[in-house]
Amino acid sequence: MLSSVVTTISIFQKKSDPKAFSAGQVIFEEGDPGDYMYGILEGEVNILVNGKIIETIETGEVFDVGILVGVKNRTYTAIAKVDTKLVFLDEREFLFAVQETPMFAVEVMKSYSKRVSRLQHMV
Repeated sequence: MLSSVVTTISIFQKKSDPKAFSAGQVIFEEGDPGDYMYGILEGEVNILVNGKIIETIETGEVFDVGILVGVKNRTYTAIAKVDTKLVFLDEREFLFAVQETPMFAVEVMKSYSKRVSRLQHMV
């Protein structure tokens, strides 16, 4: 897991425009349209479905990857659990990151499939 965190953070650190969210601040809500995936440079994010926290993700993890593979609207709500710094990648930036670091694609797919599996078991 540590190597995936290092890989993810190194890719996101190349972005020069991180955005800070205060503890409790909504990042996006379930049903919102979107076209970016997120990477956590610092902090923690709660993932909620129907108002219930289903998981907390931490520094080095990615979320909302489905937006890049054809999911039109966000399938959950994301709220900063603590003060958090995020970086956004659109489809073009994601594809560039995958070209530069192929293992990044594997880590993103693992993260996405685990989250989808957890969500399915919640339903």
